[in-house]
Amino acid sequence: MRFIFFIDHISHGVGKVFAWCIVLLTLVVSLEVFMRYVFRMPSSWAYDASYMLYGTLFMMSGAYALSQSAHVRADVLSRYFPVRVHAVMDLLLYIVFFYPGILALAWVGWDFFSVSFRQNEHSSMTPGGPPVWPYKFVIPLSATLLAIQGVAEVSRCVICLREGKWPARLGDVEEVESIQKLEEVKQQQEDRQP
Repeated sequence: MRFIFFIDHISHGVGKVFAWCIVLLTLVVSLEVFMRYVFRMPSSWAYDASYMLYGTLFMMSGAYALSQSAHVRADVLSRYFPVRVHAVMDLLLYIVFFYPGILALAWVGWDFFSVSFRQNEHSSMTPGGPPVWPYKFVIPLSATLLAIQGVAEVSRCVICLREGKWPARLGDVEEVESIQKLEEVKQQQEDRQP
């Protein structure tokens, strides 16, 4: 379990660091709107900055989302199966689909980055655009982090097969509504007791 939590901590740390991209993105877009509509002077860099920040945020939060089991899942039927059957299905899906897809993303992403780096590629969206090779480096980096988090998820499946229950996950933020609903249910249960 320590190994799994170690990987989870890495994914959480990376996710929380790159979550700050949303603050930067908000500032960039707000500044652009202000400059465009108040001073009638749109910037030439805001478009590039906004798509790079959003893409980085999206890609680098993938391992974090996987560690929280927050990715979109097609478990419409599997959630009704016994726990061990669900673990077998997840394990097969990781082996058959997840890892081939992630390894392909890392391989192609590295090639995509290396060509851009060798050419010192700059954005063609705006005149004098910023270099895009650092942005393209995020592709293989995020795929690597997803592959590492995938090891933790596969380990969870194996543990579930052995023990018959899913191992714990690191706790993190919860929706306020979820906390309130849980407190209401507890209160209702307490009110029913004599």
